[in-house]
Amino acid sequence: MNIEIANRLVKLRKEKKLSQEALANELGISRQAVSKWERAEASPDTDNLILLAKLYGISLDDLLRTDQEEFESGNNQTETEYQSTTEKKKESVHISLKHGIHVVGEDGEEVHVGWNGIHVEDPNENSRVHIDGSGVFIDDKKYDHDEWQKIRKEKGWDHYYEDYTKFPFALIIIIAYIGIALYTNAWHPLWIFLLIIPIIEGAIGAVKHHNMNRFPYPLLAILYFLYAGFYQNIWSPTWLIFLTIPLYYSLVNYFRHRKKTK
Repeated sequence: MNIEIANRLVKLRKEKKLSQEALANELGISRQAVSKWERAEASPDTDNLILLAKLYGISLDDLLRTDQEEFESGNNQTETEYQSTTEKKKESVHISLKHGIHVVGEDGEEVHVGWNGIHVEDPNENSRVHIDGSGVFIDDKKYDHDEWQKIRKEKGWDHYYEDYTKFPFALIIIIAYIGIALYTNAWHPLWIFLLIIPIIEGAIGAVKHHNMNRFPYPLLAILYFLYAGFYQNIWSPTWLIFLTIPLYYSLVNYFRHRKKTK
């Protein structure tokens, strides 16, 4: 974890007058885990980052932001981050390979797309939706697919979905690539993160058509392979990730067939 973020975690905890033990109890983790975060020896996962942001009363974007000078550290950069803030509307976007994509709207709405699913929260309506591999959760209550479709229509949430699919992810990622590359002069191998664009588009298509065969898993495998190779110099045995491609499609087709036969 970046030392600046680690120091911020210490400051926020002390402002809340919490000990490491008390914070650990709040999050349901060990005190040692909190200690490692604050010494920049480990990073919280996405779920804990969301919980920390809520506990401290700030957005996830503010919790994870770093000074612009961090981008000047050169080739030691291990993840691509981009933060764009419009002061007038207070909108912000945070993109990170590790933490995912976090968007904050002008009215405080938050959308987080990460490895553990999609989380949407609207403080104005005091509602939140979380979607992951285990199902759809609305205000912490789980719903199956048919119930979810019914609720979407009843609450008129379909237009939110349409707005989400029109969000200019590609433009944001390209701007992030150009901006970070200009600061770090690391055009290569930073270009590999442009692969995120078709991955996001494929993910949106998969969700829209309820067909995970549309998700470009091979591109995700290539992205991971190139990231591990260029940034961590672990080409082998990272190549084994390609063996999971046929496994992925086999599992997708198996569950689709199982669903149809029910």
